Amino acid sequence: MASSRLLTNQSLVGRGVAEGTRGVLAAGSDSLSVAGAARCSMAGACGKPHLSPESLSGKRRLEPDQELQPQEPPLLRDADSSLSDSEESVFSGLEDSGSDSSEDYTEEVDGADCDKDGNRTEKACGAQVQAGPPGPRTEEEGALTRDEYEEDSSDEEDIRNTVGNVPLAWYDDFPHVGYDLDGKRIYKPLRTRDELDQFLDKMDDPDFWRTVQDKMTGRDLRLTDEQVVLVQRLQRGQFGDLGFNPYEPVVDFFSGDVMIHPVTNRPADKRSFIPSLIEKEKVSRMVHAIKMGWIKPRRPQDPTPTFYDLWAQEDPNAVLGRHKMHVPAPKLALPGHAESYNPPPEYLPTEEERLAWMQQEPCERKLNFLPQKFSSLRTVPAYGRFIQERFERCLDLYLCPRQRKMRVNVDPEDLIPKLPRPRDLQPFPVCQALVYRGHSDLVRCLSVSPGGQWLASGSDDGSLRLWEVATARCMRTVLVGGVVRSIAWNPNPAICLVAVAMGDAVLLLNPALGDRLLVGSTDQLLDAFTPPEEPTLQPARWLEASEEERQGGLRLRICHSKPVTQVTWHGRGDYLAVVLSSPGHTQVLIHQLSRRRSQSPFRRSHGQVQCVAFHPTRPFLLVASQRSIRIYHLLRQELTKKLMPNCKWVSSLAVHPAGDNIICGSYDSKLVWFDLDLSTKPYKVLRHHKKALRAVAFHPRYPLFASGSDDGSVIVCHGMVYNDLLQNPLLVPVKVLKGHTLTRDLGVLDVAFHPTQPWIFSSGADGTIRLFS
Repeated sequence: MASSRLLTNQSLVGRGVAEGTRGVLAAGSDSLSVAGAARCSMAGACGKPHLSPESLSGKRRLEPDQELQPQEPPLLRDADSSLSDSEESVFSGLEDSGSDSSEDYTEEVDGADCDKDGNRTEKACGAQVQAGPPGPRTEEEGALTRDEYEEDSSDEEDIRNTVGNVPLAWYDDFPHVGYDLDGKRIYKPLRTRDELDQFLDKMDDPDFWRTVQDKMTGRDLRLTDEQVVLVQRLQRGQFGDLGFNPYEPVVDFFSGDVMIHPVTNRPADKRSFIPSLIEKEKVSRMVHAIKMGWIKPRRPQDPTPTFYDLWAQEDPNAVLGRHKMHVPAPKLALPGHAESYNPPPEYLPTEEERLAWMQQEPCERKLNFLPQKFSSLRTVPAYGRFIQERFERCLDLYLCPRQRKMRVNVDPEDLIPKLPRPRDLQPFPVCQALVYRGHSDLVRCLSVSPGGQWLASGSDDGSLRLWEVATARCMRTVLVGGVVRSIAWNPNPAICLVAVAMGDAVLLLNPALGDRLLVGSTDQLLDAFTPPEEPTLQPARWLEASEEERQGGLRLRICHSKPVTQVTWHGRGDYLAVVLSSPGHTQVLIHQLSRRRSQSPFRRSHGQVQCVAFHPTRPFLLVASQRSIRIYHLLRQELTKKLMPNCKWVSSLAVHPAGDNIICGSYDSKLVWFDLDLSTKPYKVLRHHKKALRAVAFHPRYPLFASGSDDGSVIVCHGMVYNDLLQNPLLVPVKVLKGHTLTRDLGVLDVAFHPTQPWIFSSGADGTIRLFS
């Protein structure tokens, strides 16, 4: 009977130890190990006896010399003593469960603690412990009604998670969380509660805040008060053990006292009594450096403090006196006769001078006091401004600059560049010579023939007029039926042809002026064209003029899809570039006169194109947009340079006859000069005009360039470009020409130089063309 009771008690204690061990393994930390220990104490409080570590480790046999010692029943003890014994037994069993110690431990076995009521479960027992320690009366009645054979946990399976050191994330997609000791799956607990249920539990359960989930088993664990205190201490950065003292005195194992016996009795090394060769080499090097003067011995420092006079300069040997930038202290002026208590009569002010001195500003007075006369020194009163003057003197000493700043004494005349006199830069146009009248509306464009004998102009009145330059006589008027946007005379002297941009077409006119042989050869050149058998698709249509139109001088009509804003010729006179007012890559088109072909050189657009120009000597095409000027190589079909004029809106463009310099005008009153060999940034920016620039032009022979603006003036500048690449161009404004009247807030719309003479033509919004010579 005693042996069976012992086995039953061992099984009950094994269940409690298993539950405590499960809590320790599930938590993996000090806080949850306390939970396991609490479970063990709960199991002991439910009536399970306390056994030795050998019994906890599963050893059922008893030594021959060990006998059951009847001891006092636990129900006769107080609650505190039983709880402490339970905790001590459980912890000792966990620590020594795997050891084979042969120490004698007393077994506490009592038959009165056996469980006679088989309907009770561990949960009910645990709830009883949480509710509070039972009284002696209740435990005694429970012990009398229990059956020790109805509940036996010796054959129960160990449901601990024995998956080992394996990441639990591997089991996220599986219904189990690990395997037990027999290799069977440990299934995850069913969790069908959603966030709403968890919120309700949080509101209803007062112990929800101390409930944690065991990651190894997936079950909920409720922390005890001791575990909560432990977690709070760890969160505050404190030690988990309440009895641990981190500030214990340090044991000084190696004291500073000389001991009789050495710490180590190791024999001395050989190098301890043999001179070192390395140190010998170092000493020899230092001796050699001292002999050569490379190392100088330290001089003994003078312990007495050194004081410096901050404002000393009288002594040239002083420390501050040797500084060239030192500024001496401002010295007070010595007192004169006016400061005397008995000054001469001529230093005493009169009544008028006294009133005048009182009315003056303090900064305008010669003396900051009025001289007074006293009979003796004993009658002189205290000076009223003594403290104020002393304070100002201290400010003078304190705020005096300590460093002298070198000022560059530059003559303002030297800052102005030495420009040559305009008289030395002649010839250039200086006065108005002729006025060409005949247009009834503003004259937008003009062009001069290569020989300089004829002048063509286009106006908003829908007419094209041809003038004789020398006499200002209108030789011919051609009605084109629309606003003439641009006009260009063919630069080839062997071809007598004028290109006119009107609407969405470019009209090629033969003015029939000058040599008849030249006029006839131009018509033969145009009539010699043979159309191809298979017409190609082109961005423009070439149309022959009718007989009636040929009588008016029209020879060809090039029709486009959008209005034409500019037309310009290549230097050889065979190619023609036009600018359309349509967005996209077809803004610029190039036409070939001899073959009557049109092509679009660009595949994509870089902004709204304002104007284009051909390079005079190289196969370059200059395209000016609103903010930049791009230079394209026509043979290589690539972008060569991109010039940034730093203007808001580029309006016009002109290329120097040599081809290495470019000027462009803008609507923000700037004229920008570019040196292509120097940089892509402007070389000079001239702001001589007050309003927007409409046109710029270079003279073909003379070093002159001009600009026309809406302020009604034409500014002629001298622009000398030297052959020496090391010498920058010389830009000098020489003359401002005025004569046009402002109409509709518009002034000069176009300018053009005479090809051989230093003359300039200008067309304005007042409907006139003026020649300045």
